[in-house]
Amino acid sequence: MRPFATPPATDCYDTLPLADFADAFSMAVLGPVDAPQAADRAFARMPGWVQRLLALRNGVVRHLGLRTDAGSGGARFGMFPVISSTPERVVLGFDDWHLDFRIVLDVRGQQVTLTTLVQRHGLAGRVYLAAVMPFHRRIVPAILARVA
Repeated sequence: MRPFATPPATDCYDTLPLADFADAFSMAVLGPVDAPQAADRAFARMPGWVQRLLALRNGVVRHLGLRTDAGSGGARFGMFPVISSTPERVVLGFDDWHLDFRIVLDVRGQQVTLTTLVQRHGLAGRVYLAAVMPFHRRIVPAILARVA
């Protein structure tokens, strides 16, 4: 089964209460998986084309004063710091001056859902999100498909 767009679960907003953007993608997986396993499959090694896009993004935004990494230390899945982790849900993300974001990966039975929440800060956050959105809508399903 392929990932499909779905409404974000309302309890995801608990992870970023002032989020002004949210989307979610979901898919069924074969066999048992918990949220940390799913997060590891999704983020441990991004597809090459995603890695190249992130490198391009980092080269551009470095000159604008945006973060190009999530800092060092602490648990992470791929490049994303872990905010919380249970067998049912992993929350990743960090805050920056232009926006705060959370990635919420939920596992309920054999259904895995990846939700993105963003709280934009001013014009910079709105412009940034508009610029990355066409890529986001392709990257998230590709990452989620790696869980299967």
